[in-house]
Amino acid sequence: MRHLLIDIAPLRTSRTFRRFFIGRAVSGLGGQIAIVAVMYQVWETTHSPFWSGSVALAQLVPMLVVGLWGGAVADRADRRSILIVTTIVQIVLALLLTAQALWLGTSSSSLAPVLVLVALMAAARSVAAPAGMGVIPRLLPTDQVAAGLALNRLSFQGSMLVGPALGGLIIGYAGLEVAYAVDSLSFVAGLLGVVGLPRLAPVTRTNGGGVLEGLRFAATQPVVRGVLLVDLAATVLAMPVSLFPLINEERFGGDPRTLGLFLTAIAVGGVAASLMSGSFTRRSRPGLITIGAAAVWGASLGAVGLATSAWLCLVLLAIAGAADSVSVVTRGTLIQIAVPDDLRGRTAAVEMIVGAGGPEVGNLRGGGVAELTSGSFALVSGGIACLLALAAVGATSRQMLTFRTDRDAV
Repeated sequence: MRHLLIDIAPLRTSRTFRRFFIGRAVSGLGGQIAIVAVMYQVWETTHSPFWSGSVALAQLVPMLVVGLWGGAVADRADRRSILIVTTIVQIVLALLLTAQALWLGTSSSSLAPVLVLVALMAAARSVAAPAGMGVIPRLLPTDQVAAGLALNRLSFQGSMLVGPALGGLIIGYAGLEVAYAVDSLSFVAGLLGVVGLPRLAPVTRTNGGGVLEGLRFAATQPVVRGVLLVDLAATVLAMPVSLFPLINEERFGGDPRTLGLFLTAIAVGGVAASLMSGSFTRRSRPGLITIGAAAVWGASLGAVGLATSAWLCLVLLAIAGAADSVSVVTRGTLIQIAVPDDLRGRTAAVEMIVGAGGPEVGNLRGGGVAELTSGSFALVSGGIACLLALAAVGATSRQMLTFRTDRDAV
């Protein structure tokens, strides 16, 4: 039974990884608190769904513009230095959010500063993320990379479960400015984790090119291309979030308590999978696990379109959340091990953009299909299309399926 549980060997064997992990976990929790604070402030300022939705746009545009450049920087400079600088920038931005909450509150004049600061925060994250993705393979031996990624995934999901609720409590009892202040303090913990890293300049610099080199590599390297196609098949064709309000209205009378449980069920499934991640991080064929988990995701969400019981829907969503966590960890393992160190930043930037853009396109697709047909049809057809696309990827991505982590892949 012990071999099924999450592998904590990286925390035991690497003090540097342990400090880095704790810093990221704390800053991730603060980030979730800040998300709730921004949502609350924008809504209280405008009472407009359009402006609430503009928060996502304010984050997505800088990520698309800056993300690829951030990947190129990560492949040419010391990643530790990049993380230190971007973390300090995020501390300053979080303090500015605190200041504007103190001075402007939820007055109409606060909208523009909030959106600008959110956009700048997203730009800083877009530079930091590719550098951060290249850290774990440098801190851990190859056979512990998957375990390290699983631990990171668990901390992310834990912050998603606890952070929003904690943010709501802080805002309700202490005020908006205190929530932003907690976020700025959490970045200090993240900075302490980064400062303890060794120098992380790229090991080699054999690959030329700049920003476009990452796109070319991702499109031509069979393992990376297969991984990204799996991600796109799962998110573009079977992403369910935009359909939740409609399904809730069609099946369960629009009860807001049911709607809230939909997202919670996905997170609970993800946490459960992460806690049992030893069952897949210790396997040597992550490609097979990646595509299998994506298939479970698509099949589960397609089945939600047929379920008439609220409890059955929640169980299926928990299964989908668990499958998503498995797929995320094994996809990350494939990319981190299969990509040369001097291309990890740019490849990570491509993965980040696919990971953020795919769900948005998938939500748009689901909403459009549901507008023409029904929520149930959109879910069922999306699940079937996802399975067919995964079958095509599997048939054309033999190198991804046969890739093994028990050999030196770089």
